[in-house]
Amino acid sequence: MKIKLSRLIVGSAICITASAFVIDNIKPKPKMKFIDPENMDKSIKPGDDFYEYANGAWIKKHPIPAKETRWGAFNILAQENTDHLVGLLKDAGKKPGLKGSVTQRVGDMYTAGMDTLTIEKRGYEPIKADLERIARIKTTDDVVTEATYERTHAIAGPLFAFGVGPDSKHPNVNIVSFYQGGTTLPDRDYYLKDDARTLKIQNAYKQYIVNLFTFSGTDTKQAVKNADIIFGIETKLAKAQLSRTELRDPNRSYHKFSVIDFQKTTPHFKWVKLMVDMKAPGQDSIIVGQPDFFKTTDDLVGSTTVDDLKTYLSWGILKGAAGSLSSPFVKASFDFTSVLTGQKVQTPRKERMASLIDGSMGELLGQLYVEKYFKPAAKTYMINLVNNLKSVLGDRIKRVEWMSDETKAKALKKLAAFSVKIGYTDKWEEYKGLVIERDDYFGNLKRIGQWRYNFNVSQLGKPVDKKRFNMTPPTVNANYSPTKNEITFPAGILQFPFFDFAADDAVNYGAIGAVIGHEMTHGFDDQGRQYDADGSLHDWWTKADADKFKSRADRVVEQFNGYTVNDTIHINGRLTLGENLADLGGINVAYEAFKKTKQGKSNVKIDGFTPDQRFFLSFAQVWRGLARPETSAQLVLTDPHSPGQYRAFAALTNIDAWYKAFNVQPGDKLYKKPEDRIKVW
Repeated sequence: MKIKLSRLIVGSAICITASAFVIDNIKPKPKMKFIDPENMDKSIKPGDDFYEYANGAWIKKHPIPAKETRWGAFNILAQENTDHLVGLLKDAGKKPGLKGSVTQRVGDMYTAGMDTLTIEKRGYEPIKADLERIARIKTTDDVVTEATYERTHAIAGPLFAFGVGPDSKHPNVNIVSFYQGGTTLPDRDYYLKDDARTLKIQNAYKQYIVNLFTFSGTDTKQAVKNADIIFGIETKLAKAQLSRTELRDPNRSYHKFSVIDFQKTTPHFKWVKLMVDMKAPGQDSIIVGQPDFFKTTDDLVGSTTVDDLKTYLSWGILKGAAGSLSSPFVKASFDFTSVLTGQKVQTPRKERMASLIDGSMGELLGQLYVEKYFKPAAKTYMINLVNNLKSVLGDRIKRVEWMSDETKAKALKKLAAFSVKIGYTDKWEEYKGLVIERDDYFGNLKRIGQWRYNFNVSQLGKPVDKKRFNMTPPTVNANYSPTKNEITFPAGILQFPFFDFAADDAVNYGAIGAVIGHEMTHGFDDQGRQYDADGSLHDWWTKADADKFKSRADRVVEQFNGYTVNDTIHINGRLTLGENLADLGGINVAYEAFKKTKQGKSNVKIDGFTPDQRFFLSFAQVWRGLARPETSAQLVLTDPHSPGQYRAFAALTNIDAWYKAFNVQPGDKLYKKPEDRIKVW
């Protein structure tokens, strides 16, 4: 994933079954129904709309809150998790402890962020020096120098993206990588399309630009001109970018250059010097994700007036800081977000601060979270479950009829090499040298950004640290890393509706079991299959086997291309292919593992449902939820995950056991002939 199961989304909750005893006059809470008929719509046939059948009543009773763009199982966990974090931060703010301690830094960061009186008094003063520095620019070389300064000081990331990470073809080595970037809107299509919805967003974006410039002292007439300048520059960058679907092919974004040869393709960027300025000296080679994009960027820098480039750079400062300045800037930022997503009211500040601190100093705040809310026994349970599912996936690979023995052997070698991270890191990041002050919110943000940049470039010359977690402990998500060949399950996801100690195996295997199987299958989806057991981008398939895989994957693409959101907008089956393949593999692996359990071998009903029915219903209830139309339309363009309403049943229509469990027959809307059911892993 991220399975967003995303940027699906994040959060956590703890579900504790009530005691069966009466203490004094306190009545026991009723036992939780992990599959609750009150949440279902039994007036709908399972074979016509399994999503509504499993979740219809719940959806009717749970409208989207005004501060949310989506609301469902993930979001409820996210909210409960946020409440936990806010409580921890408030406590830390009251008793911050010694300077440099965990509680001092997270507590003072929260306190500073909640000090709206000071933030209001400062207005846009925190970025005045940056805007004044840009105003002094005279030449194109000055523009490039400023862009580099902004990047190394974590102020903005103009024109392109830059970072240090594993070399996809040498995954134990860290390397500098350059990628397309420089735009603001969520996807290149927002600049290139001219339908009514897109034009509305473009106009709102230009008004956002006008607002921020006028708030920082530019007269309205010039601010309007600035908006046109910025939109024009970003449109040129967008035209040069690969689409998200094209980016799914990792080989299209892997181009190794010597620094000198790269400099020859982009003469306005003196990369030999810039690499030193960006704190990445001494590199003999780099990865350039999209070389043609950088040629366009170089041409743009050379052909655009210095004044227009200064306007573009100023915009980077303004938009990057807007959410952290005084209320007019924050409101303008939210107003634009509202047009994009349909969100009705701003998220409460305390929740925004919790999210910010989790995202920027997650392994400090995570220590407090784990200490109070994580049950270590969950880790043991997960290890056993992972091993069970890993064994089942291995058996399924051995039985795949379309794959040769030669490729099977390499697939099994890759599966055997999978590593697993559960809960939280074994070695917390200390953020050494990061200073957080109780009365300097914006300064704290700058120091955090600076620390994170310096830490990233400090990895050059070091082997890839495969023990680092790539998600914070409270995150309700999971993922697979192809270069590390590992799956990760943070503490936040190890809770109901994904997992509960009190739940029966059908519920846990249908939820967290399917998530585990999903992440394992990512190692063999359209992207993951291109990496070998060591995490290297390397073709280990015979051509015949690769062709057979692609033909099956194309059927999954076709299935999802037929689904729509907002009535008319079709899902992009190619963009979502990896997640859809992972769902299909995950549910198959989890079901086969479930059938090896005592409950899986029985037919004893709980709350009126057979074990198999509970398994599939548990899977479907994970995906229950609603999204605002604006958000749905945006996610179709930007999200590699299909909407939850389709994830709840699309994979199931290819599984024979689901048909048997719910007596799905020809004539039912979801029915597929046995020969039409897609089998991959």
